[in-house]
Amino acid sequence: MSLSWSAKDHKNTNQAAAAGLKRSRNDAGNKVTVVLGAQWGDEGKGKVVDLLATEADVVCRCQGGNNAGHTVVVDGKEYDFHLLPSGIINPKSISLIGNGVVIHLPGLFEEGDKNDKKGLKGWDKRLIVSDRAHIVFDFHQVVDGLQETERQAQEGKNIGTTKKGIGPAYSSKASRTGLRVCDLLGDFKDFSTRFKNLVHQYQSMYPSLTVDVEDQLKKLKDYGERLRPMVRDGVYYMYEALHGPPKKILVEGANAALLDIDFGTYPFVTSSNCTVGGVCTGLGIPPLNIGEVFGVAKAYTTRVGIGAFPTEQLNAVGELLQTRGHEVGVTTGRKRRCGWLDLVIVRYAHMINGFTAIALTKLDILDVLDEIKVGVAYKLNGKRIPHFPANMDVLHKVEVEYETFPGWKTDTSAARKWNDLPAKAQNYIRFIENHIGVPIKWVGVGKSRECMIQMF
Repeated sequence: MSLSWSAKDHKNTNQAAAAGLKRSRNDAGNKVTVVLGAQWGDEGKGKVVDLLATEADVVCRCQGGNNAGHTVVVDGKEYDFHLLPSGIINPKSISLIGNGVVIHLPGLFEEGDKNDKKGLKGWDKRLIVSDRAHIVFDFHQVVDGLQETERQAQEGKNIGTTKKGIGPAYSSKASRTGLRVCDLLGDFKDFSTRFKNLVHQYQSMYPSLTVDVEDQLKKLKDYGERLRPMVRDGVYYMYEALHGPPKKILVEGANAALLDIDFGTYPFVTSSNCTVGGVCTGLGIPPLNIGEVFGVAKAYTTRVGIGAFPTEQLNAVGELLQTRGHEVGVTTGRKRRCGWLDLVIVRYAHMINGFTAIALTKLDILDVLDEIKVGVAYKLNGKRIPHFPANMDVLHKVEVEYETFPGWKTDTSAARKWNDLPAKAQNYIRFIENHIGVPIKWVGVGKSRECMIQMF
């Protein structure tokens, strides 16, 4: 018996394959909603995530470490999160720490236990940790401090890191000497050898670094056993979550666009991709599954640490914003530098992330001002520049072009819908929306989730 394969058979097979391919692309699975910082961090992402997490089935962290800090207020209780996704508050959702996150195990458990005492019960039963996530060791944190001291001595300035070991941990990852959660939970003898080699590597670079290796290994073994029930293959978990029954999946970005290792104000940046690309690489999900991308921006601008800040106000306005806004870093306790809203950086963040909507937070902090300025363009040598400069020397030299608005001089903290806001505040919001070219979905006028005015 012979089999013949005709041109017609080829055509039918190709058509069926094409139809199947089209179906598979259209049926890509559940979409993830992403919340990202649109400035230099501290925009109030935790509040937006908390709002969305009340209905989410899964809330994920995709990058960064415990250098991030989100404060969430629920029923009068204030929770501080550094590694745990803010969605951990929702007893009905699962929180996932993805492979792109670097995890300091003592910090993770300290954070969990601290929030447990505030009433966050059963957090460890709702947490999943990717087995591919890299570990931040105590000596990484010491090295972080040593590097900052070295920069100060050599260059007269440092980067202003949180000294949480994030940069050194990502350096270990990039140089392929890092250790992951799966290594800790695997052959401990092999893990111990690799840990000792890594310590030796850092000690050869920093002779003053002392590490009690045996004590560290004992602690790490204990942490590993406590962590073991939470660990999953993160890629497979996300695949099943995306392609199983309908689920609401939320991704909580840490840090922000202007702190991104590639797109931020380098070198005064963090060590991970905190723009939308970091969602795909930090969780192992295809771009096809990215749905809504919400950018979060304050109604003014702040940044922690050093680096260029074109709209910074080193005057009474800056002091007022810092005081009224309680602008102190959740992770570092450092005062934040404050200035007028810079729409150049928010538009730049939109270029990279493709925001589908914006959450504008802390509008109420502006309530007492007689006039409010908004940075709308940068000028260099008297000419407008259409892009955001990569070179920090250039960014230090730009002149900001401002639009000035009359202040509304009205308390907005009790506003709960658009019509409750004074007309001058509405005009301010509409100007921002039109200038960025992205709709504003929420306006924040206070700390709790009830203070987020939803526009649509």
